[in-house]
Amino acid sequence: MRTNPDKITLGSGKAYIMEYTGTMPEVTAICVDNNLLGKIQGGAELSYTTETHEERDDLGTVAKVIVTNEEAVLKLGLITFNGDTMAKMADRCKVTEDKTKGTRTMHIGGAGNAQGKEWVVCFHHEDKKDGDIWVMGRGANQAGLTLAFAVDAGSKLEPEIKFLPSDTDGTLVTYIENIKKSS
Repeated sequence: MRTNPDKITLGSGKAYIMEYTGTMPEVTAICVDNNLLGKIQGGAELSYTTETHEERDDLGTVAKVIVTNEEAVLKLGLITFNGDTMAKMADRCKVTEDKTKGTRTMHIGGAGNAQGKEWVVCFHHEDKKDGDIWVMGRGANQAGLTLAFAVDAGSKLEPEIKFLPSDTDGTLVTYIENIKKSS
């Protein structure tokens, strides 16, 4: 079934995360309140890029182009976060809590703090009129952490999740959209 060619996608969405356990979850399993990564400011951006190699004869009459490398990255702007959120965005970290003091401490950096975890991240764009969109992949943040504390702006985490192959076909991104059901 073909989607509406006049559909305009407007608005942001929600980002969800869960630990990757060897198989990709269904969106109904990951897109639940307990897996919410944080509220988003400035939207999300998915980029898929390729590197190619081209061979041509000297006269330019035949050519062949093949894809030699590909990359998919999901960028987010998280306006709400805490130590647990940050721990999912920094592999080399350790989080401890002291409930009696009411504190959470995050130790960032150091090979001894490496978690070695991979994550499944799903961005869900809700659209009641034209249908929802989900963008999902397996990977980890490649952008490190930057926290800016300013008098006139909220602090924001801006992770860049580099997606890794998630199945035997090498799929980097799973893009799901609602379309009209056939009768």
